[in-house]
Amino acid sequence: MLAEIGPFQALLDAIGWLLAWLYDLTGNFGIAIIILTIVFRVVLLPLGIKQIKSMQAMQALQPKIKEIQKKFKGNKQKIQEQTMKLYQEYGVNPLGGCLPLLLQFPILIAMYSVIRAPVPLPPDPETPGVVQFKDNHLPEDSQLFRDITQHEGRGQHFLLMNLQCSPQQAGKTVQVLNTEREETGDSLDCGDSIPDRIPYYAILLFMIGTTFYSTRQTQKATPASAQNPQTQIITKVMPLMFGVFGFAFPAGLVLYWTVSNLFQIGQQALMLRLGHIGPQAMDRRLEAGKAKGSAAAAKPRSGLMGRMMERAEQERKRRLGEPEPLRKPPPRTPGKGTAGTGKRRGTAGSGSSGSGRSGTGKGGSGKSSKGGSGRPKGSGPNRPKRSGR
Repeated sequence: MLAEIGPFQALLDAIGWLLAWLYDLTGNFGIAIIILTIVFRVVLLPLGIKQIKSMQAMQALQPKIKEIQKKFKGNKQKIQEQTMKLYQEYGVNPLGGCLPLLLQFPILIAMYSVIRAPVPLPPDPETPGVVQFKDNHLPEDSQLFRDITQHEGRGQHFLLMNLQCSPQQAGKTVQVLNTEREETGDSLDCGDSIPDRIPYYAILLFMIGTTFYSTRQTQKATPASAQNPQTQIITKVMPLMFGVFGFAFPAGLVLYWTVSNLFQIGQQALMLRLGHIGPQAMDRRLEAGKAKGSAAAAKPRSGLMGRMMERAEQERKRRLGEPEPLRKPPPRTPGKGTAGTGKRRGTAGSGSSGSGRSGTGKGGSGKSSKGGSGRPKGSGPNRPKRSGR
């Protein structure tokens, strides 16, 4: 489904071209995958660092979030409001740790689409002898495309494994099927004995172990009081999930994920040594985030996110029945009939002076007493009407 989208199709073709170029350069499929994995990790390095810091900031706020949940137990709306207020106070984005992680999945899907062997289409009677393939993202004139589709050469082997084979297929010869699940006559050599399965199972277990160690390494850098029980469950379940998927995926994809885990482990170890992550770094980051959040709150909110926050605050006050701040009326400029600053205009027949003292009108003509600002001339009840008004 994703391959039908234009930008994603272009991404697949670009990765296929780069992988084929690295294969021509190195002559080995496994080395080309390792180099390509390192290139991806270096490109995504800023997002990876941001992900680690954001996840640790979220974990550091867990004790405060627990206090909010305990204080407003049973009031989900209040808990949500106070939690968002806490994030805003410390300048923490709750999606900051998830977004970089989600960006890695399209790369993983792209690598799977490129590494797996292209699936041949059924023979076309109009073009006998010509084999066409579905879901191919490799340049058809490249050496990698010829080696993978013809299942020849030793360049696709790495550490005694055929990287097109999965651990599930290890130790046996697999018939290549076309899109209609019919045998094409070609076969994939994945070994012929039980010892041939050992490298496939070993790299699968190594992938599971590095995934577990990478997530465990992040937890060790976090104080026990700030650890989330849900995160601990994910730490135990996620490696097993990748193990189940990796058992049916080509060994080349398992190699990619293992190298990616090793890069992540080295990155986190270096950040720990430099003091960018860890309990002390978390405290410094929270204080800096709190100061940044306070400065941002003092400024008028602008942009789409600012307008959304203001609307949410107005809606919250409306539900709680809080009065909106009163707007000051515009200053009244002295009119033509006023006499001095601060004096009120006299009304017909009232005879009130501009200073607030009551006077006596003359003959009900509406003129005020001496010193007042009476009704302008011609404003009495016998004022002639103007036509056309």
